[in-house]
Amino acid sequence: MSVMPARGSTHPPIVHDLTADEVAHELEAGRVLIVDVREPNETAVETFPGAVLLPLSCFDPADIPDPAGRRVVFACRSGKRSVTASQVAQSHGLPYDSHLAGGILAWKQLGLPTE
Repeated sequence: MSVMPARGSTHPPIVHDLTADEVAHELEAGRVLIVDVREPNETAVETFPGAVLLPLSCFDPADIPDPAGRRVVFACRSGKRSVTASQVAQSHGLPYDSHLAGGILAWKQLGLPTE
């Protein structure tokens, strides 16, 4: 999947790294919508609580549900695919510029819950 620069820009969109602690705190407060971009074989094992599952292999930013005022945070296994998803969403004019640095590996390292 190629990443297009943001409209009117020749540079890739900026993606903000959020720690697992930050995302967990914001999720608990109801201020975050996690979009898990791992593949179905990965998410069948476990995923983030309440996450929307949109595999990167068929990712279409139009499929991201209305976050209803929450911050969209992309997540994956280690943090690479989530950056790509954010860049793709931004290249389609969406303001979703955050991802979970370290992915579900960082999440689990802190002992945070999964589904």
